[in-house]
Amino acid sequence: MLSYVVAVPKSQQVHGPRIDFLIGQAPPEAWQRLSAGGGAKGERFYDWAAARLSAVWEFDGDEPTRQRWMLARRSIAKPAEIAYYFASAPLEATVADLVRIAGCRWKVEECFQSAKNECGLDQYEVRRYVGWYRHITLAMLAHAFLAVLASQERERGASSGTHPTSWTSHWLRFDVCWQLDPAAALRTATTR
Repeated sequence: MLSYVVAVPKSQQVHGPRIDFLIGQAPPEAWQRLSAGGGAKGERFYDWAAARLSAVWEFDGDEPTRQRWMLARRSIAKPAEIAYYFASAPLEATVADLVRIAGCRWKVEECFQSAKNECGLDQYEVRRYVGWYRHITLAMLAHAFLAVLASQERERGASSGTHPTSWTSHWLRFDVCWQLDPAAALRTATTR
C-alpha cells in the first residue's frame, strides 16, 4: 500500500461526520505551528492539527502496518481559511512528516509551471488523445533534460549569474517595436 497525503474538500465524510465538523471540535492545544517547507519568501508556517483515524480492518488485516490520519492546515493570517487532508503513513510517521509531505505539493506545481514556461507544456492545440499524449511526453522529456543540464552546471560550480545562451545575444534589445512602412521597405529591398 502506498503512503499518501491528499487534500480533500471540507465536505469529505470521515466514518460518518464531515471532516470540517471533526476538525472544528479539536481543542486549541491540538494546533501546532509547523513549516510546510521553504518557499519563495522563506519558510511557509501554518497551524496544523492532526488526528489518527481508526483502522479499517478489511484493508489493514489483523495487524495494521499503516496509520490513517486526518490533517488540517489553518492560515496564521486568516484563521478562517482551513485546508483538509487525508493521509496514510507508516506507523512511525509523525505529524511533522505528514506536514512536510503536504508541503511538497508546491514543488510539483512549480515543476509544472516551469515546464509550461520553458518547454511549452500548455501550448498544444490537438484534438485527439494521441497527439496530446505525444506533445505532453515530449515537453516533459525536454523539461527533464533541461533540469539535468541545470543540475550539472550547478555541480560544476557555474556562477548563479549566468544565463542561457539565448539570453546573451550580442544584439541590443529594445522595449519598443518599430513599425515599418511597407512601401519604404519594399523600395529599399529592390534598390539594393
